[in-house]
Amino acid sequence: MTLSETFKALADPTRREIIELLKKRSRSAGEIAEHFQITLPSLTYHFNTLKQANLISQERAGQQIIYSLNLSVIEELMDSYFKLFKK
Repeated sequence: MTLSETFKALADPTRREIIELLKKRSRSAGEIAEHFQITLPSLTYHFNTLKQANLISQERAGQQIIYSLNLSVIEELMDSYFKLFKK
């Protein structure tokens, strides 16, 4: 993961909203989809972009896919971000 890939993933408001939802708790794809009025293929695209940036992870639970926020990557991102502005 590079910092530019992460920022690119976070540039989209839909992906930021997905992260906001996952901050509260892990959720199934269906639970996340309830918050958006976009097609499932579009939502899958956003999930894949976030996964490629290692911002979220997924786990299969029976028929459902559960998405979780990858906190270690978020911590690394924040550390890199603050280093950009360090004097």
